[in-house]
Formats: sequence, C-alpha cells, structure tokens
Amino acid sequence: MADYIDIVTDAGRFDALAAGPEDGRAVMLLHGFPEAAIQWTSQLDTLAGAQCRAIAVDQRGYSPGVRPEQVSEYRLELLVADVIAIADQLGWHRFDLVGHDWGAVVAWAVAAAHPDRLRTLTALSVPHPTGFARAVAEDEDQAQRSAYMQVFRSSSAEKTLLADDAAKLRAIYQGKVSAPHVDDYVARLSEPGALTAALNWYRAMKYSGAVDPVEVPTLYVWSTEDVAVGSTAALDCEQYVTGPYRFEMIEDVSHWMSDEAPEVVSKLVLEHLIAHP
Repeated sequence: MADYIDIVTDAGRFDALAAGPEDGRAVMLLHGFPEAAIQWTSQLDTLAGAQCRAIAVDQRGYSPGVRPEQVSEYRLELLVADVIAIADQLGWHRFDLVGHDWGAVVAWAVAAAHPDRLRTLTALSVPHPTGFARAVAEDEDQAQRSAYMQVFRSSSAEKTLLADDAAKLRAIYQGKVSAPHVDDYVARLSEPGALTAALNWYRAMKYSGAVDPVEVPTLYVWSTEDVAVGSTAALDCEQYVTGPYRFEMIEDVSHWMSDEAPEVVSKLVLEHLIAHP
C-alpha cells in the first residue's frame, strides 16, 4: 500500500506516492496527461513486492506546490531538472525511471541528459521525442493522430475540456481508465489553475529543442490501439537508442495501458529491472 509523501525542492513541494522498503532499489515513476501519480497504483504494489523503493510523483503543475503561471516554466529543460532535484532530495545517486505519455517524454530527456544517473529507462506509449517529432512531420497518419495538440494549445482549451461536467476531458480516457481514477483526475484538474498548468506542458513545447539519443538500457512499450501514437513512430524508436534496447508491443490495448493492462505493464517493468541489476 502506497503512502503519500512530500518532496521539497528549490522549485517547490512535490506530492508523491511511495511504496516499498526505504533501502530498496530506487524506482521513480512519471505520469502523463491528464493523469497523476495514482496512475501507478498497480505498479507501485508490484515494485514494492519486489523490494524496490518506488515513488510516483505528481509532476510540475500537477502538484499544487509547484504550479508556476508562466508557460515557459513548463519547458522540458525544467521538467528534467525537477526529476534530478527530486532524486537528489531522496538521496538517489542512481535510479530506474519509468514514464508514460508526457512522463515518457520527460524520462527520455532525463536519460539523454543524465545517463550517469539512470540504471534503466522504461518508456510507455510515447517513443523517443526526436523520432516522434520526425514522425509527426513526415507521416500523415501520425500527424492526424497528433492534431489534438493544437486544440490543447489553444486559449479555449480549458473551457472546452471542463464544460458540461468536464465531458470532453472525461472522453479523453476512452472508457479505458477506472472510474475512480477518472473522477480523481477530473477533480484535481477542476481546481483553479490546475488544468491550465497541465496544458502548459503542450504550450511550452516551442521552448524545447531536440533530445539526444539514449545510451541507458531502455524498454519501450507500445500498445496497438493507441490513438495518439501510431506504428511508424513506435517502430522507428530503436534508432534513437544506442544502448541495450527492448521493444514490446501489447495487442488490443489502448493508450491507457497502465490502467487497462496493469499486470502486463507491471510484469514488463519488473523484467526490465531484473535484466539490468
């Protein structure tokens, strides 16, 4: 059972869920949009059972104690710095990093910028950001799948997503995420300023440059029914990893794999850790 903890850095106070022995193998988990640390409930239990110290963080903008107003304060450089600052506060010199969706983008960037700090990288759904950007630019199918990002960057996004009891926000989860999790996410993002902070991750993309190739041992997991990420971007990911690489495809599962196929995801994450002690 995970416990709520606070992690205080120079950027502010991050909320997090922690499970497993404090002297266990250090694993940090990063959620995506529009989610929170509770996305990882099943994985936290599995990792704790394997004697890992697993900590899932509510990231910048999602933690009320770290919610700057300026769009530029959500650029990838600062999201990466948050991960390193959190690890420093936890006393983790080296750790395993797991990310889904936007959390995967941050995890890729951390691995590229700080390979000495990571034992392994596990990225769910979103492939290496440079390869993903290339697919958006060159592959018509991926460009169509990513068109929603323009909507999220618009000034009317908050009003659109929260109208009619957050009907469009709820629709994003496609009925694949558990009702308690959806209700929790909607409640969090309905708080003043919370959804704007989360959408500012998309609006700040213009401030971020390319991410270098990754040398850290990497597991990338893609699901075939992901409406946001197509096969071109997924299958192209390997060329952006220079270290040990494993690609896993989960059939008939949506973008929301940690909710829809929690046992499969937990098994893959744990296998990857065991393979790289």
